[in-house]
This record gives sequence, structure tokens and C-alpha cells, in this order.
Amino acid sequence: MNKMNSSAVSTILMFVVLIGLMYFMMIRPQKKQQQKRQDMLSNMKKGDEVITLGRLHGVIDTINTEDHTITLDCDGIFLTFEQSAIAQIVSQTPKSTTTVSKESAVEKPVEKSVDEKSDKEDKNND
Repeated sequence: MNKMNSSAVSTILMFVVLIGLMYFMMIRPQKKQQQKRQDMLSNMKKGDEVITLGRLHGVIDTINTEDHTITLDCDGIFLTFEQSAIAQIVSQTPKSTTTVSKESAVEKPVEKSVDEKSDKEDKNND
């Protein structure tokens, strides 16, 4: 009777360990991923560049929180999607209102072309 009782306890213990492993290996990471996606969708704002599940790239024009829809500006064409259709946010608009153009941030010296150099050499030789 004692052997039968200990085998039942070990079997139950094995099932508990198996369920615990399944939780930590499958269910918990999936819940974390769902929470991360929900945070991403709730932090979307006008001006963010996004990619839809259908791989369409666009910029958020309006967000309707009541209907859970967004309107994307895709090169002048405005399309309405469900918020859940957004796969990822490519770039978010900065929180500050100050914008810096790329041209003023980095100035590179302008290299002269071969034709301009040869023209100068011809003028110097004359």
C-alpha cells in the first residue's frame, strides 16, 4: 500500500512540474509579447511612421479611439485601418516641437567634379 501511495504522489508531482514548465516556457512569454504590443498600440500618435500587417508603409494622420481605427497617409492617399492592423512603429515623432533638418545637422564639404577641375586647369594653362 505504501508503494502505491508513493507512486501516485510522484506522478502528481511530475504533472505539476510539467504544467509549471509549460507556463514558464509558453504562456508567460506570450503574455509579455501581447502586453508589449498593446503598449505599442496605445502609444501611437499622429505623425508616427508605421507598417501595417499587409506591409503597407504610412504616416498616422488621425486616431479614432472610440472606433479603434486610424487613418494613414500613404503618399497622399488616406486609408483607414483598424488599430490592430498595425504591425510595428518604424519611427515616432519627437515629443518636443523643435525639429532639426538633416541638412543643418551634418555639413559635408562639396567635392568638385572632374570636369570642374579640368576646366580650372585649362584656364590656368592659358
